[in-house]
Amino acid sequence: MKTLSKRLTAAAAALAGALTLAAPATAAKPYPERPVTLVVGYAAGGATDIVARLVAKALTEELGQTIVVENKTGANSNIGAEIVSRAAPDGYTLYVGSIANTINRTLYSQLNYDFVKDFKPIGLLATIPNILVVNPKVPIKSVQEYIAYAKKNPGKLTCASSGSGSSIHLSCELFKMRTGTDILHVPYRGSGPAVADLLGGQVDSMFDNLPSSLPHVQAGKLRAIGVTSPERLPAVPDVPTLAESGLPGFDVESWFGLMAPAGTPQAVVDRLNQAMNKALANPGLQASYKQSGFYAPQPPNTQETFAKMIASEIDKWGAVVKSADIKAN
Repeated sequence: MKTLSKRLTAAAAALAGALTLAAPATAAKPYPERPVTLVVGYAAGGATDIVARLVAKALTEELGQTIVVENKTGANSNIGAEIVSRAAPDGYTLYVGSIANTINRTLYSQLNYDFVKDFKPIGLLATIPNILVVNPKVPIKSVQEYIAYAKKNPGKLTCASSGSGSSIHLSCELFKMRTGTDILHVPYRGSGPAVADLLGGQVDSMFDNLPSSLPHVQAGKLRAIGVTSPERLPAVPDVPTLAESGLPGFDVESWFGLMAPAGTPQAVVDRLNQAMNKALANPGLQASYKQSGFYAPQPPNTQETFAKMIASEIDKWGAVVKSADIKAN
């Protein structure tokens, strides 16, 4: 009897121990178990915000939790980046990084965050090519004519941008470096005012993001003479690339990517990358991208490929900023 009692006691103890060991695994819930905040460093309505909201909707479906977009504006997206760099690395506060962050690394002499050390890349979300447009009143119908006109009229041909240090501005600076031309940069506070003055003839040209200029090109209010992407764009198939127009290797595309604070568990990053790529393959999101002028990244879209792209962009734009001696406003 005593032997049976001992056996029963031992069995009960073993069962209790097994239940105790199993308890944490049972209690642990898969990520995410609550809403996720996606921070955008620009105001609502801009390209970064549009991408964020399109992706947030698709990611909400994939992850089963609401993705809430928050706009933390200021300092050319630096305020939003700094906020996320200091957030808890748990996967519940993410950031939409962009080409601006790689430019800012050299453009600003001092930043309160390090875009490489303080962030963990998750994956590329979208790209937007730039399109070289001119006011139709300007006697220019091709890139070669644009170069010839600039050389004949040094300092007189104007090129508008959404602000000093923006990807639109640096597209023009890179063009000037490659062609040896003297083109006057005219910065604005945003692409909206810049396009408005381009339409009105106050400025001559602009290396604008495709979505904002495309409707005006289609309406005949602006003349498109080149695109900065490696290949021609389906939206404007008759417009040649700058590479075709005598500038081989000229490739400028604004891009947007998903980032997490450094220290975020790798399992969470892997989960987000997987969900992101499924969302990008969703026909609904692809249709929204096409309508808005965005392009989804080609596979493989991994953390590693995105990190390499970021490093390459930092080097590329750092050289342009230094060569053109561009300073932050």
